Amino acid sequence: MRPYQGAVAAILLSVAAVSAAQTYHIADRWKLGGQGGWDYLLSDNAAHRLYIAHNSRVEVVDSSTGKPVGAITGLKSTHGVALNPDGKTGYISDGAGNVIVVFNRADLAIQAKIPAGTNPDGITFEPVTKTVWAFNGRSKDVTVLDTPSNAVIATVALPGKPEFAQTDGHGNVFDNIEDKNEIVKLDAASHAIVATWPLQDCESPSGMAIDRTTHLLFSVCDGGKMAIVDYTTGKQLGTAAIGDSPDAAGFDAKHDLAFSSNGDGTLTIVNAAKPGFPVLQTLKTAKGARTMAIDGSTGRVYLVTAQFGAAPQATEDHPHPRPSIVPDTFEIIVVER
Repeated sequence: MRPYQGAVAAILLSVAAVSAAQTYHIADRWKLGGQGGWDYLLSDNAAHRLYIAHNSRVEVVDSSTGKPVGAITGLKSTHGVALNPDGKTGYISDGAGNVIVVFNRADLAIQAKIPAGTNPDGITFEPVTKTVWAFNGRSKDVTVLDTPSNAVIATVALPGKPEFAQTDGHGNVFDNIEDKNEIVKLDAASHAIVATWPLQDCESPSGMAIDRTTHLLFSVCDGGKMAIVDYTTGKQLGTAAIGDSPDAAGFDAKHDLAFSSNGDGTLTIVNAAKPGFPVLQTLKTAKGARTMAIDGSTGRVYLVTAQFGAAPQATEDHPHPRPSIVPDTFEIIVVER
């Protein structure tokens, strides 16, 4: 082989190696079982735990091994989990119970149930004010909980139905307003909406991720779109093509990648650092795997789903019923590079 041919071959092999390293794949599936539906999940990177809102309980799983650690039970219909940076306390939005549940992360014991609005859904911890924000889907407002006292200190009316929220670490809270196709920015100290940003070409925004270094929000929407917004100005910088029926977004700060978990059984991976926000990969996962969590320390992505049966008969109150969930098929899908 001539020298220049050897050099070209080496370059091609190097490019192939880099490409392979950036390709995500399903590394494992962890069976949890149980019954009923699910919603958000959250990775506690430091403790190597996953918190998964699963029907009337929150499952707690070792994120290294997939083995169950325990569960927070006795709830009605869980939606999300937020963690206090103190390492001791967690918070659950119990939608059907209309409460914020405070629990001890050491033994998973419930410490308090605090009344919220109607159907608290997305929930997040704001570190500057040490408050928890529970976004209430049916009453279209947000309950603000002071964590040192476990007292509700504000209820903030919203312009529509809230979905997932993020905080920037500097006293601002951002939330998708699903039925208005917009993002609201709230000041955590004054409990007031300080900006409203319409989203273009982005219907029913649900999941939201944040890049706190380059100040970007990633909102996933129906119609196969992810909207990318500069949260210092409210300007929408573009959209990325994603799968259908997303419900969660994620961001990997180490690799500048944004993720959308889609109900059609795909995981979309977007280059958040490159102009135009190109899609790097669309990974086939499983039908219904539309919520996820990312472990920022390992880069692992965790999704949850189950097997589905036939949908119940449509009624006037429920014209589009969801398919039934086959008992004991609930699982975690582990995705790695």
